[in-house]
Amino acid sequence: MSYKMGAEAVKYACTCGLLKSLPYLYFCRHCSQLRCGFCVCPEVDSIFCGKCCETIPSAEAKVKKNKCANCFVCPSCQQELSTRIASKGPVNTEDAKSSMSSVKKTYYLSCYYCRWNSRDVGIPDQASATGGWPQRENVHSNHLQQIIDTYKQVMVSQKQKKEVDKKKQLGKQMGFVSYTDRTGVTASALRKRIGLSDIPHAMLKKPKMPEPAIARSEVEELPDEIFNTPVSLMNITTIEQRLLQPESQPTTVDKLFPVQKQLSVKKSLRCRQCERNISKPEYNPTSIKFKIQLFAYVYIPQITIVSVGQLLPGKPCDLIIKFLNQTTHQTTITILDLDLAEQEAYVNEQKIIDIAERFEQHLSLETTKASLTSPQPSSLLSHTPRQPSITLKARKIEETVNCEVAIPESPFILPPRDDAAEYDDSADIHNVEDDPNLVVWRKSNKALVKLQVTPGVDLKENDEVMCGFTMEHIFTNIIAATFENKQQPPKMNHRVRVFFNLGKVANV
Repeated sequence: MSYKMGAEAVKYACTCGLLKSLPYLYFCRHCSQLRCGFCVCPEVDSIFCGKCCETIPSAEAKVKKNKCANCFVCPSCQQELSTRIASKGPVNTEDAKSSMSSVKKTYYLSCYYCRWNSRDVGIPDQASATGGWPQRENVHSNHLQQIIDTYKQVMVSQKQKKEVDKKKQLGKQMGFVSYTDRTGVTASALRKRIGLSDIPHAMLKKPKMPEPAIARSEVEELPDEIFNTPVSLMNITTIEQRLLQPESQPTTVDKLFPVQKQLSVKKSLRCRQCERNISKPEYNPTSIKFKIQLFAYVYIPQITIVSVGQLLPGKPCDLIIKFLNQTTHQTTITILDLDLAEQEAYVNEQKIIDIAERFEQHLSLETTKASLTSPQPSSLLSHTPRQPSITLKARKIEETVNCEVAIPESPFILPPRDDAAEYDDSADIHNVEDDPNLVVWRKSNKALVKLQVTPGVDLKENDEVMCGFTMEHIFTNIIAATFENKQQPPKMNHRVRVFFNLGKVANV
């Protein structure tokens, strides 16, 4: 029964054709379409530390290598370290002049989970609780910095070469050379025209490659302690502990140093079709609320499987499913036939539209190039066509349906969500006339519907039984009424394809 009630037993078809459970889908109120994780574009809103909750700008986070300077993680168990206070008394306890005023407070790092502390590895206590903790120096830092600088120079030189080629091609088309760039190409061309010797720009010089590593056959001999001293696994670090500090990769526990905590991000999700926000959190790191939160289970009726009869090939059985309306508006649900041919035709139509848009974009680019070759005002030269947003192409639903569903003729109504109705039995009475053969139970905004399903005749024992139908419900678009200042929000019939995994064929 837990499998039947699980979310994986019922899947909804996204607009792009992928099948996802309802908790993993979003609903764009502007497009009035379902969106999965591939149909939305993530954007980083803020960068912060999960322990001290300090918001850090992106430029500063890049300099700090996306690590917090004040918070540390235990190198042994990867839990957050806490700062503990210790008292440091006078050196000479018998001195009469020494008093309680000479007692100083010191701070050290400790892990409440595995009892690791900074004193175990010889880190001295600090006089302040924030900052000042020593870090192990990387012996390969100079070599790594040389490699980084080399590849930066390579990237700059490649970018400059592309700009040079672009300027040359543009100059041939327009009949003159542009001297408005900020690179060394302008100075080099001017010196050649004047007749002076060419001095290459610093950014256009060939990058100097770092010294490569040389393999040596002569290596240092292993110390005798490795062969004489017994091995203690408690003093040897694990693979996770070594990879947590890749610059040093300590082999023994006494060389583990505190690790700076990685920064966290808050990201918002944007619809790829209309480029509107679907999910946007609060900027404050301590807040867990959302400014915009368009989850599909709030706007789409939720369906769960309650019970399934014995699944036998070619024999009908009863399927009882529960519908739940989470919206604050009444909706009418109509169960329709699952027409996958219609969805396939929609995919083919979208492919034709995509080809037509690409052809129009190609023609616009050719027109722009032709206008650049002829003398035009400067305003036309700066005009470039806008790049379209990256949208996910619709695809054919690949799910195989091997079970037929008897489509009911009449629809049924789901009342709006009422939190007080869960504790009030009088609210269960609704002036709704239901078909007794369709709706078998009703309470508040929930209803149990009985359908008749027939597995395929060709199915064998232990084969998965998949069925589905198209659910049409009335969606009340509140945001459209807000923008257009209407009193009554508009309503529309929204269709969703739903697929059910009923289980395996029973033994005959």
